[in-house]
Amino acid sequence: MNYSKIILKKGKEISLKRRHHWVFSGAIAQMEPNLESGQLVEVLSSNKEFLGIGHFSNGSIMVRIISFEKREINQSFWNEKIASAYSLRKSLGLTENPETNVYRLIHGEGDLLPGLIVDFYNGTAVIQAHHIGMHQHVSEVAQAIQNTYGDKLSGVFDKSAETLPKNLGISSNEWIIGKPETDLVQEYGATYRIDWEKGQKTGFFIDQRENRKLLASYSKDKKVLNTFCYSGGFSVLSLLEGAAEVHSVDISPKAIELTEENINLNSQIKEKHESKVADVVKYIREIGDDYDIIVLDPPAFAKNIKARHNAVQAYKRLNAEALKKIKTGGILFTFSCSQVVDKALFTHTITAAALESGRKVKILHQLSQPADHPINIFHPETEYLKGLVLFVE
Repeated sequence: MNYSKIILKKGKEISLKRRHHWVFSGAIAQMEPNLESGQLVEVLSSNKEFLGIGHFSNGSIMVRIISFEKREINQSFWNEKIASAYSLRKSLGLTENPETNVYRLIHGEGDLLPGLIVDFYNGTAVIQAHHIGMHQHVSEVAQAIQNTYGDKLSGVFDKSAETLPKNLGISSNEWIIGKPETDLVQEYGATYRIDWEKGQKTGFFIDQRENRKLLASYSKDKKVLNTFCYSGGFSVLSLLEGAAEVHSVDISPKAIELTEENINLNSQIKEKHESKVADVVKYIREIGDDYDIIVLDPPAFAKNIKARHNAVQAYKRLNAEALKKIKTGGILFTFSCSQVVDKALFTHTITAAALESGRKVKILHQLSQPADHPINIFHPETEYLKGLVLFVE
């Protein structure tokens, strides 16, 4: 084991000793010349104490630590990491559940592997690497997944082209191992078709699983509006739990096609569903006041700190409009997946929207991501999804 060395400025080792995974450019005192992005490096304190091994990249975050132990990063390392992550999901009851056979296997820093996402879809594992260093290990990760799952695995798909910087020239996604036996999955008994190759993220928003179930528990005999619906996850489960009527809205025609397909897969509910291609922000201004439940699950309005102010204003306008329109005694499920908008700021923003609406509003639930998207207690950036369930008088 002979990795290039990076030496930190005095006092900058504190965050790594607290097990935070990132080393910022301003913390570095010295590094070897001609380091290449993706290269494995050893990080040392100013007095040459070993701190960790990680991937180097030219940028604000210069090193992402994948091991706080001094060890070889080889196939055994990846086998251990994947097996450990699988063990957690097994303890959550996700690996042998016929009603739900889709879950997240690796959640980046939440599973101590910065920049790596692996989602499991009823026999198919989909990998997304978010930086070139992690992508260089995709074959080893795929092998470790196969070693862990054995004959329960039908295929491993690398879908990193969308998440890697465009200047790397990686423009296509590919099957690394096998091919899928089916593109259908089950979540709480609902059936969905997953488009790994062309769908958003890895094909499905797994992180809303428990929140979809909660919404469904409120939906019996209710009229529901599901906005930013993507593939209709909230819509399907609401209808299966007895919603009187559900309307699904998204600006993307492809998303509405996916929603319609998933509704049809659960054919007993299709008579109670309507979908529409529309700009949600404009559409919600025109709706009537007869919806019992409204779901606001927009894409990330802010992907960096510079965009945060505009994002907060967008969340406020959207939620104020929904709060004004929802039926008396209605329930609003509202979410943000913007990492730079934390729970406190999101709650303050929704409070401002409630004041603007002039309605009486109570918080029934404060929501987050499910347990297969673990939050690393030493790396708070792993907590990104937040939501509120509001009762509106």
